[in-house]
Amino acid sequence: MKPNLASTDKVIITAAITGGQHGREANPNLPLTAEEQAQDALDCYNAGAAVLHLHVRDEEEVNTPEVKYYNKAVRLIGEKTPMIRQIGNGIGVRHHEDGSVGFATLEERFNLVDNIDPTPEMSTINAGTFGFKSALGEVVFLHPLSFNVEYLARCKEAGIMGIEIEVYDTSHIANAMVLVEEGVLTPPLHFSIVLGIGGGAPATPENLVHMVKQLPEGSTWQVVAVGRYHVPTTMMAMAMGGNVRTGLEDTVYYKKGEPVKSNAQLVERMVRLAHEIGREPATVEEAKATLLTGY
Repeated sequence: MKPNLASTDKVIITAAITGGQHGREANPNLPLTAEEQAQDALDCYNAGAAVLHLHVRDEEEVNTPEVKYYNKAVRLIGEKTPMIRQIGNGIGVRHHEDGSVGFATLEERFNLVDNIDPTPEMSTINAGTFGFKSALGEVVFLHPLSFNVEYLARCKEAGIMGIEIEVYDTSHIANAMVLVEEGVLTPPLHFSIVLGIGGGAPATPENLVHMVKQLPEGSTWQVVAVGRYHVPTTMMAMAMGGNVRTGLEDTVYYKKGEPVKSNAQLVERMVRLAHEIGREPATVEEAKATLLTGY
């Protein structure tokens, strides 16, 4: 395989603790306030996670692009843990003032770069536009090339040191290579292969293997799989030498009929599975050396 699998003894575990869709109606243990998120971050760090993937909510527990909520969560997480703080560029699906349902606007997403203080270590980009099937209905997940070019330029100016490229099918990998050609991304690239999302590639072993084979030489990658696909797909990714993401953003059930008790419980499972195949969780410093390489 072309992607860099040299360090297969270490696996970077990302904890996606809240997400941008479901709320406490899906699982009452979802952390929504900044204080809850900071405590969950500490618990996940102690369990073995090195990266904290962040979405925030307002006082009404609704997805929000308002910077004040990000500022508080990023600050409190940094005070409690040394984890890499990674901002989820999509923000989340919500009802707009006009009654429509959709993601945050492109201008609102620029706030995740221009105005967050303290500056997080990482951000994400989504490498293509597609119809996204959410809990609130199907919406367009808009990510034109021009937006990603400008977003990446602003990330560099803000001092964000790492970019995760989220890809939902093979065309998105090709889109990422256009960003390399445009000079706004420089290898090595860090990919998140997202499978099982409505509108994206199904979570099958064939799709995972195929997408990994399409990654440019020297890339690192993790898999994101949701719901019933979460455990089998992450297990396969670890066996292939990839990194993994877990958390209440991706699954609200530990197993069929058993709600997740905490994000740390999910991280602990990933650590246990890694040990079973002879891999160790990467430390934060090891994850920084891999993910915070500039772009």
